[in-house]
Amino acid sequence: MSFDGLFVHALTDELKEICEGGRISKIQQPYENEVILKIRANRKNVSLLLSAHPQYARVQLTTIPFENPDSPPHYCMILRKYLDGAVIESITQKENDRQLVFSFKSRNELGDMEHLSLIVEIMGRHSNILLVNTPDNKLIDAIRHVPASQNTYRTLLPGAEYRPAPDQQKYNPFNYDGPFPVSDLNTKDKIKWVQSTLQGFGKDSAVELVHRIETQTEDSPETVYQQFMQMFSPERIQPTLIKNGNKETFTPFDYHSIEGERISYDSLSSLMDRYFQDKSERDRVNQQANDLTQLVSTFYQKNEKKLKKLEKELKETEKADQLRVKGEVLTAYLHEVKKGQEKIDLPNFYEENQMISIQLDPQKTPAENAQKYFSKYQKLKNAKVHLAQQIASTKAEMAYFDTLLTQLSIASISDLDDIRQELRDGGYLKKRSSKKMKPKKSKPEAFMSSDGTSILVGKNNTQNDELTLKKAKKSYWWAHAKDIPGSHVIIEDSEPSEKTIEEACMLAAYYSKYRLSSSVPVDVVQVRQIKKPNGAKPGYVIYEGQSTYFVTPSAEAVRSLKA
Repeated sequence: MSFDGLFVHALTDELKEICEGGRISKIQQPYENEVILKIRANRKNVSLLLSAHPQYARVQLTTIPFENPDSPPHYCMILRKYLDGAVIESITQKENDRQLVFSFKSRNELGDMEHLSLIVEIMGRHSNILLVNTPDNKLIDAIRHVPASQNTYRTLLPGAEYRPAPDQQKYNPFNYDGPFPVSDLNTKDKIKWVQSTLQGFGKDSAVELVHRIETQTEDSPETVYQQFMQMFSPERIQPTLIKNGNKETFTPFDYHSIEGERISYDSLSSLMDRYFQDKSERDRVNQQANDLTQLVSTFYQKNEKKLKKLEKELKETEKADQLRVKGEVLTAYLHEVKKGQEKIDLPNFYEENQMISIQLDPQKTPAENAQKYFSKYQKLKNAKVHLAQQIASTKAEMAYFDTLLTQLSIASISDLDDIRQELRDGGYLKKRSSKKMKPKKSKPEAFMSSDGTSILVGKNNTQNDELTLKKAKKSYWWAHAKDIPGSHVIIEDSEPSEKTIEEACMLAAYYSKYRLSSSVPVDVVQVRQIKKPNGAKPGYVIYEGQSTYFVTPSAEAVRSLKA
């Protein structure tokens, strides 16, 4: 579902209960459009995420750890200046719109009391987070500046007068007691009337209300509407994730109009952590990894073209034996060949003396013509060996770049520096200035099997080599998707249970090129059986004595095993 006004209404009650009266202890801005407020409230520390992301704008409490930039952005410094140590006086929603206002009181540098508002506007690509001096109604700063040239209705620059976003001229559904003239409308027009009349109704919510009106025919539309709105009271909220194939929807309670498997959560914030974590993280990674993905894709495509060319040239070498045969037949019958001939037919003693046609250079002697065939034969014979080596090398390069593309598709932000450095070390990317500090190496993903065994998953070649060849004991067990790019998985146990092995295989399948497939083959072998050939690419190993399991990767199962 969209993060609509109804959802914000329910979320406001959740935030008020936990955050009101709390004090800001820390402020972070891990990404361009997102701010984390660390709050000490009711003797607990909580993290409040405020996001103005163009696609995933939202407000929620979160337990997901975020990595911060080396130096805080300008907006983060402004928030720290004004809100560090501030107390949250109130949290309110503007009507039933997707706007939340956090009201603060704090003391300025002179010790005087200040009243400030942090206004989060969730409006798709126009989303913003605004810090306003409440008494003066002046904008201190915005996470996204909007000059008058971009928006003639209002300017969002430091020092400008704060002007609220334009009113949609709709009724607040929590106060609406007017007519509900939908009985004679078709389903599509009913939905249209709800969304055009009532503020904060996203498409899913409007469809759900109409679905209830059309299925609860014993009650009037007004009665069904009032019952629906009562579901948004705090005691009736039931945060629900609905899964239908690869599509996921989150709702404040069970929406009967949406088909799929239901998963309940303790809070709206924990529901959003589950729904947005992979999506927003994947979006950030894609943005930061875009240059790497293009680079690696280009190298892969170049090698793909090279391979086709080499295989075509290799096919040409199949003519080598024909040239040798013609040279030998010509040599055997030199006495029958005369200089100046352009062609001669001679019996081929390799094919029961069937006649073979041999082209000749009239400018050369019979012996020179025979030598010409032997020279061409030798050239193609040497080329065949060289081409076979080139083809093997090119296939290895393609497999390597295919592995990198898979790793980029499952990478976290912290993994990208490792992959970038690996490309530099391999000469595929220009090396950074020696003056700059090398980024800290990322760590493998840690999981815990159902019976408490530690399982580690390498998500890039640096981690894979480190895990398998340096850190893992020889008696530990290793898993990897069979014959496809994927992660090295280490079971940190010499005698793991069958259940642990199956869970490790599921992780290996999930962190592979076939993560969306079913019945993925995964090889399992003890670490002592793993070898790295001399000169092999990062992450490449060979092994023997493996057992093969067939498993179906599951995102839910992966989350349940996360340590």
